[in-house]
Amino acid sequence: QVQLVESGGGLVQAGDSLRLSCAASGFAFSYYAMSWYRQAPGKERELVAYVNSVGGRTNYADSVKGRFTISRDNGKNTVYLEMNSLKPEDTAVYYCQAESPGLLRRVYWGQGTQVTVSS
Repeated sequence: QVQLVESGGGLVQAGDSLRLSCAASGFAFSYYAMSWYRQAPGKERELVAYVNSVGGRTNYADSVKGRFTISRDNGKNTVYLEMNSLKPEDTAVYYCQAESPGLLRRVYWGQGTQVTVSS
């Protein structure tokens, strides 16, 4: 079955770093664009970072540009989010998303990992 499993979240202090991982299985990972979303309490889900299937194109939310880096290792079926200089406003549940190309659009979501940044 399709599975996206996030890991690496936790409780950290402002200024710290975390590396989130999303391990994928059950689908053709290398053909899927991957994204990280986050949702903070009382706020809408927002796109944090995006990387295309081969890792050549990335996009970031303005709020994380220069601090976060998305990358992927298609050989390991894993996408990463390197989070540096964390701020309290980064506190959220972070979700991994996979999206297929082509006419038959498929979207898969992980269950999320909590990131809490204390001031």
